[in-house]
Amino acid sequence: MEKMIGIIVATDEEEAAIKETIKKDNIVIVKSGVGKVNAARTTQKLIDDYDIEYIINTGSAGALNPWLNIGDIVVGKNLVQHDFDITAFGHPKGYISGVGRQVEADDKLVSKCKDVLIGIIASGDVFCVSEKMKDDIRAEFDADCVEMEGAAIAQVCKLSDIPFIVIRSISDTPNGNNQMDYNEYAKLASKKCAEFIKKLLEDSYECN
Repeated sequence: MEKMIGIIVATDEEEAAIKETIKKDNIVIVKSGVGKVNAARTTQKLIDDYDIEYIINTGSAGALNPWLNIGDIVVGKNLVQHDFDITAFGHPKGYISGVGRQVEADDKLVSKCKDVLIGIIASGDVFCVSEKMKDDIRAEFDADCVEMEGAAIAQVCKLSDIPFIVIRSISDTPNGNNQMDYNEYAKLASKKCAEFIKKLLEDSYECN
């Protein structure tokens, strides 16, 4: 039986963009809802219920890297949970016992991504609005963008030994009022991601 490719999104806009753009029989599209717990739960159920070859997480993100513009694509070579904090025990911020500080995406999947920024994506259970938070996450992790699910999906995939990749499009830049930008550009970001993933899947279906 053919292995399936799982695509995880968080919102209605992201789900609609994927369904409108990608028409393949061996794709399973699931909507997790927003946040790390929702994302982790959905990822594990996807792995349990299907014979998964690899998982793609996609959606919007806030820019941390000053060179990024609305609609730009960021591929996460490494994923970090910026709000995970056991520094009281001598670990760096973001470090998770048994996992490490960052989770690395599948090399072969990342290598297929051309003409986009490949870097670090930070995830946390907060919609980042504050410029100070933006600057702090950038300084602490050298992260390029921030969102709310990717690193949790990465952690579950790592623990389950499933290849994965996280692909995000910039919808806003934390500036104290960026929720307005998000509302305006979330659909554009979703479309950009869907188009990028369609090309990625057309180039090759196999990561092994």
